Amino acid sequence: MILAAGFGTRLWPLTEDRNKPAIPFLNRPLISYSVEYLTSFGLTDIIVNLHHQPDSIREALGDGSRLGASIQYSYEEEILGTSGAMDRVRDQLTEDDFIVINGKIVTDIDLHAAIRDHRERNAIATLVLKPNTARERFSRVETDEQKLVTRFAGFPSDSEEGEPLMFTGIQVLSPRVFEYIPRGRFSHSTVDVYPRAIEAGETIIAHISEGDWYEMSTLDRYLEASILFMRKRGMRVVAGAGSIIEEGSQVRDSVLWENVRVESGAEVHRAVLAAGVRIPSGAYIKDAVVARCDLVRQIERGEVVGENIIVPLR
Repeated sequence: MILAAGFGTRLWPLTEDRNKPAIPFLNRPLISYSVEYLTSFGLTDIIVNLHHQPDSIREALGDGSRLGASIQYSYEEEILGTSGAMDRVRDQLTEDDFIVINGKIVTDIDLHAAIRDHRERNAIATLVLKPNTARERFSRVETDEQKLVTRFAGFPSDSEEGEPLMFTGIQVLSPRVFEYIPRGRFSHSTVDVYPRAIEAGETIIAHISEGDWYEMSTLDRYLEASILFMRKRGMRVVAGAGSIIEEGSQVRDSVLWENVRVESGAEVHRAVLAAGVRIPSGAYIKDAVVARCDLVRQIERGEVVGENIIVPLR
């Protein structure tokens, strides 16, 4: 199961006209990386939950056949949370162990290794964790010497000792987990389900991975990951279909979605230009996300300049 129902609030304004996992990453829908990740480990029967801008995901993936998968969709009239989403399709997940991941990640973590750990220890849940070396704002996951998950805590601080662990959103689950998931209502796994299971003495283990993992839930993370992958490919710009960078403009370390135009005399550095944006001659855009004002229903932050809303990254 791929979780893709969230509102993408921290990625605003990029999520005004599409679901967060439907945003392009290197000119491909972000969620397509999650599908390919699963199929690379032989997992081809996939359920994707939907809520915000659901058609953007359906258009990106279709029935999954292009990516070697068979995809079904679970549309939530009201958003149900991470475990509420599983509850809604529990009848399809009770025959065997199953995988749940987020639709907003790009990773090469060895999923087979996590599945082996899960089955060897007969765990109810195996959570794939990573060291949070940079102490980013991801909740800490505490474990004991047996690599059992003991607690979900707050954000790490610079003063604490040791290297905190963070949850990647990748998890291997036994159908037994449904004994702890409330029926027919909103619930979150790390708040409403796993603490109850731990208290009941269930085995929830930590599979700690050193694999690459990039999570795109904020504007900064999205741009930084894009630049990192561009540089690996010797690129300074990614431009979507129909985009035009006029001669005499300067564009570097930037992501252009579809049908963007950067006019001669404009300069764009470390920026994301959303679909249909026009950067006029003489404009200087740096460390910012730009979207068309006519796509934005309510100005949450940033500055309106001409036909664009410009949201600074920092």
